[in-house]
Amino acid sequence: MHTVNISSGKSYEARPGEALLDAALRQGIAFDYSCRTGRCSSCKGRVRSGETAALHDELGLSAQDKAQGFILTCVRQACGSVELEIDDLGDVILPEAKTLPCRIQSIDRLAPDVVRVMLRLPPTFALEFLPGQYVDVIGAEGLRRSYSVANAPRADKQIELHIREVPDGAMSRYWFQQAKVNDLLRLRGPLGTFFLRGQAGKDLVLLATGTGIAPVKAILESLSSLPAEAQPRSLSVYWGGRHREDLYWQPPDMPDLKFIPVLSRAGSDWTGRHGHVQDVMLREHTYLADTLVYACGSDAMIQGAQAQLHAAGLPDRQFHSDAFVCSAVT
Repeated sequence: MHTVNISSGKSYEARPGEALLDAALRQGIAFDYSCRTGRCSSCKGRVRSGETAALHDELGLSAQDKAQGFILTCVRQACGSVELEIDDLGDVILPEAKTLPCRIQSIDRLAPDVVRVMLRLPPTFALEFLPGQYVDVIGAEGLRRSYSVANAPRADKQIELHIREVPDGAMSRYWFQQAKVNDLLRLRGPLGTFFLRGQAGKDLVLLATGTGIAPVKAILESLSSLPAEAQPRSLSVYWGGRHREDLYWQPPDMPDLKFIPVLSRAGSDWTGRHGHVQDVMLREHTYLADTLVYACGSDAMIQGAQAQLHAAGLPDRQFHSDAFVCSAVT
């Protein structure tokens, strides 16, 4: 066993061959994380002392990151005692991830390349999750893909997913050509750390592209259940797509919600905002010290938004993200 010390003063033990993130989660210490495959950078930390070794490629790191000693804890193991510069989530207790059986309750087409899938759990099972988290759906022959849950917890315990078609994708082939109501699947979750925290009194901005609106929808549904003292000062949602048909969802009727759809390849008949969601947001939010941003969608949007917003004055700990990265196996 190897001892890992982190910035907060906490320490934990990592087994040989065990990812630093997995070891932390196993012992109740939560880091920010998303993909768990080394392709985003949510779980990035810096090694201050000690040696680590990569279990898989760290595609989410730039050459500059690597030169500065950054690693991705989801795909790095300790080779001895390690001191790690990384923020943990304090006293946040993540719901336990479980593998559960489920069946398809319904499949509906939302857009030319997006379906909504409702999954139902057996009556004796329930998935405890925080709005914004994701699940892995496990299909035939162990094929596994990650999808954000698009609803807050419901009385009927159903799970809503928004699934975009990936050309030549094996799981897309199932969802768009083969899936039927009552098909038996398994899900693993909840996973990820894309959920609200620290929003009280802040200007809360939710950025999304494509099906990144799914966890945003879940977060919006959960806000109404929060007490007044936990509510944000203001609430804005910027949702980006390429064409008008990409905007397949309408927000709930919330009196304080500012909803801004944005198209990057709009036709001449589009009268709304043009461009990228982070650019539009920056034009409309010039004071960022009290802003809390949650961004979900393409990795390009996440990286661009994070760099631009921090450069414009957004504090480091007030940006949370969930990047949708393509599966390593189609």
